[in-house]
Amino acid sequence: MSYVVCAQFLFLHLACLLALWTGVSAAAVGVCLALYVVRMFAITAGFHRLLSHRSYRTGRLFQFLLAFVGTTSYQKGPLWWSAHHRRHHLHVDTEEDLHSPVARSVWRSHVGWFLARDSQATDERLIPNLLKYRELRWLDKYYVLPPLMLAAATFLLGLVLGRYFPGSGTSGGQMLVWGFLISTVLLYHGTFTVNSVAHLFGSRRFETADNSRNNFLVALITLGEGWHNNHHHYPSSERQGFVWWEVDLSHYTLRVLAWVGVVWDMRKPPRAKSGARQPVDPDLAAVPRLHQAPAE
Repeated sequence: MSYVVCAQFLFLHLACLLALWTGVSAAAVGVCLALYVVRMFAITAGFHRLLSHRSYRTGRLFQFLLAFVGTTSYQKGPLWWSAHHRRHHLHVDTEEDLHSPVARSVWRSHVGWFLARDSQATDERLIPNLLKYRELRWLDKYYVLPPLMLAAATFLLGLVLGRYFPGSGTSGGQMLVWGFLISTVLLYHGTFTVNSVAHLFGSRRFETADNSRNNFLVALITLGEGWHNNHHHYPSSERQGFVWWEVDLSHYTLRVLAWVGVVWDMRKPPRAKSGARQPVDPDLAAVPRLHQAPAE
């Protein structure tokens, strides 16, 4: 284990107990949930679907915005995250997969891999298309700064609300605890359920070579990432919920952004029918399953 990473991870969890002293308010809980959703979207739509898989295209400014907000989640930097996810797809559910609950333990797949010493490096061979972006390299090198900036912003927000809107019942300390600390810890475990729960529990539409599952509850808390069997069958697809009842909030948001021209070239899956492997969509057939064209 990396003792430095373990100490930081443990501190974040223990610091949540400060809520016993700061108390709680509707404003603090509202900011906690809002920052959970916004940052989860940045991870799912930014770190995962854009940077790791290039399942759609966008401009460099919006790419950086997604990467910056995703980095405030304190799950290291965008290059590190993307490299590890591409490794996961290359070696899924084998000994080379650092967070497989099949080849390793459930603890290792959910949390242990993130704390392990052998997970701290970034394999740049897996992300050649991302290395040309200086802003992403900067975020990856100084990944501690965005979370610190967000922590400071939540504290200042609490001070402002406490002073000018005393009816809100909040304070700087309370907003820091709920808006940053608790929200970040919830975000950790929400994201990690895709590695652990979605490889153990759920249904399998496609007979993939791994143990990926479609899990409705994981999809709800991760804005659509729980349709994991779909994703492992068609990793190039931006949309992960293939049928109408497979809720994919990240996809819906990206659709709205596409309508106003912020994103484009969203890769689509073929029509999915339960229990049957469908022919690959012509648009997907010519696209590498891991390394898509970079954003412009």
